[in-house]
Amino acid sequence: MARYIFKRLLLMIPVILGISLLVFTMMDMSPGDPAQIILGIKATPEALADLRAQMGLDQPFWTRYLSFLTNALRGDFGSSWRTNLPVLQEIMERLPNTIRLALGAMFLMVLVGIPVGILSAVKQYSLLDNLTLTGALIFSSMPAFWLGTLLILLFALKLSWLPTMGDGSFAGYILPWVTLAASSLATLVRMTRSSMLEVIRADYIKMARAKGANERQVIFRHALRNALLPIVTIVGMNFASLLGGTVIIETVFTLNGLGSLAITSVRQLDVPMVMAEVLFIALTTSAVNLIVDVLYVYIDPRLKSQYVKARKART
Repeated sequence: MARYIFKRLLLMIPVILGISLLVFTMMDMSPGDPAQIILGIKATPEALADLRAQMGLDQPFWTRYLSFLTNALRGDFGSSWRTNLPVLQEIMERLPNTIRLALGAMFLMVLVGIPVGILSAVKQYSLLDNLTLTGALIFSSMPAFWLGTLLILLFALKLSWLPTMGDGSFAGYILPWVTLAASSLATLVRMTRSSMLEVIRADYIKMARAKGANERQVIFRHALRNALLPIVTIVGMNFASLLGGTVIIETVFTLNGLGSLAITSVRQLDVPMVMAEVLFIALTTSAVNLIVDVLYVYIDPRLKSQYVKARKART
């Protein structure tokens, strides 16, 4: 297992390099002049030239890219062109809000999605199953900004139960959590239902029932564990996307997170900030995928035995 993890970590290197090169190229080819954006349209050519030299924009593309990589390997992402503050400082200031938002939405998604998906599979074609599938379809079709606005109008303005924006308190995150988890929750419910239905029809489930196991043991001890692989995959993918795709929720609920920071940085052509955020999201996504692959082995021991056999065959 250690060897497998080491190989996956090595494979992350070309992925991160490819992503960094692609984003750096796109930012370099974007229309507009960062120096002009900072100084304004009334800036003199001499002032623009001086600022471009300070920002390194007068150097060739590959020189700037290699310089960025060298500094990034040392943990130095430079200063933001927009605020002139250290990039890591701004990211660390906003990171807690994004992590709280993503973790809360994922917890809500798992807490509701998996049990509802299991019930829907066990009660297939029942009224509960039909209501569940209808609700999943409705929630997956709702745009996040529209659902968030409706929740604010109802629970904040009409009923005055919750604050209209994320104010850092637990109550301030309830509406953002619900809004962010809604579409992912629908996907998880459908995946749990389909995975459980496939397992429930298997012969070993019928054998367990024939041996006298009660229904709870059949569902949670035999069926659920064998249905977990696609469920874990969906949860891992959604968590990675939640960390990098919260910009709409942050805008609706006025949360200062990484999503809104990324949009502002792209608009201002703030290359150091954009590169640092993209690398952070890429590393996080790769780490989550690695954790999911490791969990596969502990969920299904057959995968570990296949890996051991393959390693013995190579030796």
